[in-house]
Amino acid sequence: MHESTEALTVVVVGDIGPDRPDARELFNLNRSVLQEADLSIGQLELILSPLGERLPQVRHTARAKAEDAEALREAGLDVITFAGNHTLDFGTSAMLDTVRILEAQGLAVAGVGIDLPSAIEPVLIERRGRRIAVFSFASVMPQDYWATDRRAGCAPARAFTFYEQIEHDQPGTPSRVHTFPHREDLRQAVEAVRAARAATDVVLVAMHWGIHFIPAVIADYQRDYAHALIDAGADAILGHHPHILKGVEIYDGRPIFYSLGNFGMDTPITPEHVASKGFQEIQALNPTWVPNFEHRFNFPPDSRKTIFAKLTFSSAGELSVRAIPAWINDDSQAEILHAGDPRLNEVVDYLAAISREVDLETDYRIDGDEILIESGS
Repeated sequence: MHESTEALTVVVVGDIGPDRPDARELFNLNRSVLQEADLSIGQLELILSPLGERLPQVRHTARAKAEDAEALREAGLDVITFAGNHTLDFGTSAMLDTVRILEAQGLAVAGVGIDLPSAIEPVLIERRGRRIAVFSFASVMPQDYWATDRRAGCAPARAFTFYEQIEHDQPGTPSRVHTFPHREDLRQAVEAVRAARAATDVVLVAMHWGIHFIPAVIADYQRDYAHALIDAGADAILGHHPHILKGVEIYDGRPIFYSLGNFGMDTPITPEHVASKGFQEIQALNPTWVPNFEHRFNFPPDSRKTIFAKLTFSSAGELSVRAIPAWINDDSQAEILHAGDPRLNEVVDYLAAISREVDLETDYRIDGDEILIESGS
């Protein structure tokens, strides 16, 4: 490992899914933050390749364009985490071609590969004299999206669900939901993080996981994975997929962002799409969700609140955990919030409320234009 006399700043954003003629527009209100960081990381939701055909198990998807990779680079992103539930929507050829397109723009891609070892392998980058490992895993995936020894796909962090009937003598009554990590996926992830910890200075793990659209709730398996990976040496867990903010936990001095929310997700819809059974099933998860056919933003109102994780590693290796607050406008752009804007207080109050609801003892304090995140007393 290297010794550095300079501080290192990493900015991580949530889900990105361009679906418009010019993807550059998505980043007009925030690219300076990405460009000023020493390292910027974002989660890509959509395929950029024209290859392949839509797989039959896909529920909702769209296809972005190859030229959108240039927009991602120009916005200031350095690393794309790509393990997720849309990575194989158009098959293996489209996934691998998307990686090629991104790498041609100088973007590093984590979380997918031609087989399981290559999918798990982290991106290695050097900044400010430090070696940084970036992993990307997915828990939410359609059948067969995960890589195996003989199949291309995502780095898996799967989980199992068990429903325990609360009143065993009363058929049809509600149940408790228990979730558990896939033992082999957890073992592989822990071993990979432990090896990276021994060879690098900073280890970051992106997780595409969680319960989408439902406020606050964090599944048991998420805590299990996050704690085990930090115990193995991860410096931060960076979650996405729910398209809504979730709370932040400080575990053993290291942050777990259970969901960063959206960053640049276009969701134009049609009346035909809204009328479909699949959309109505998802919409029912959040009763406040009212589709708007005139806007590119089409998620529940809570999804407008979002944050960018800002991690600063001092020269001595100490970690400062902050968030840059933002608000998603009708055009799906993340507008950075500043001191004095009442929406900044809304974001902080929301984070505090959803954290209390799931027993996360975390303090959020406005510090200038940022949110300082610390372990609560």
